[in-house]
Amino acid sequence: MATATNMTTSSNYWDFLFTELADPRTNHWPLISSPVPGLTIIACYLYFVLNFGPKYMANRKPYQMQKTLVVYNFIQVLVSIYLFAEGLDGAWLRHYSWRCQPVDFNDNPVAMRVARGCYVYFLAKISELLDTVFFTLRKKDNQITFLHLYHHTVMPMISWGATKYYPGGHGTFIGVINSFVHIVMYTYYMMAAMGPQYQKYLWWKKYITNLQMVQFGMAFGHSAQLLWTDCGYPRWSVFFTLPNAIFFYMLFNDFYKKSYGSKKSAAPVTATDATTKPIENNNSPKVASKEL
Repeated sequence: MATATNMTTSSNYWDFLFTELADPRTNHWPLISSPVPGLTIIACYLYFVLNFGPKYMANRKPYQMQKTLVVYNFIQVLVSIYLFAEGLDGAWLRHYSWRCQPVDFNDNPVAMRVARGCYVYFLAKISELLDTVFFTLRKKDNQITFLHLYHHTVMPMISWGATKYYPGGHGTFIGVINSFVHIVMYTYYMMAAMGPQYQKYLWWKKYITNLQMVQFGMAFGHSAQLLWTDCGYPRWSVFFTLPNAIFFYMLFNDFYKKSYGSKKSAAPVTATDATTKPIENNNSPKVASKEL
């Protein structure tokens, strides 16, 4: 009897967390209704890049994957352009307040457009797990750092939570500026993968790290407005967004100093992104890291 009661209580608690609290407009979308699929994907990802993948590649030559990388990065550029344009045209340049913006939980076209944008952003974070898979298959294990794994592990579930519970409003600002950064970043990766003849055009890689740090500063400032402004968007979110922005800024700032602070270094120090990425040159041993 006690066991049955406990099972009923657990079931009720599960339904409360993942059904009653969720946004009914998005909760039935693929991978959203339960955290299990997303967590399973992340668990498989971590197992591959930290265990199975390195063992599988131990006695094999690294895969070159040049065409795959060009196509993959090109697709990521297109997705990032779409998300950035949707975020501006569907929300921030037309309907949203830059000071404080609640989530519109209605079924009107504007609100649903923003919700779909959040969902595509979540799917994009899942697809970006391939960054690390490609590192593993190419035996670029030095690129798989704490920063890289932290970003790729955390960002999919953050965007899952946003899509499930708060698909819109104040928090989407971070996704919009992150998508802009990804346009620039994946363009760099695509050009780097196209061959050594393009290396002379890739002098601007260190400025991408600057752009990434500006991104975190903007995210911090925008999220901090919730501390003194109440528009209905959950204020408790700042307890995650503000420390996370500071943490990422410090990691990227440390990476920048180590990579570009010394004129004695002929090449940047590898580190690792990000959602939010220090840069990797896909065809040269002189690489910086790929993050956020």
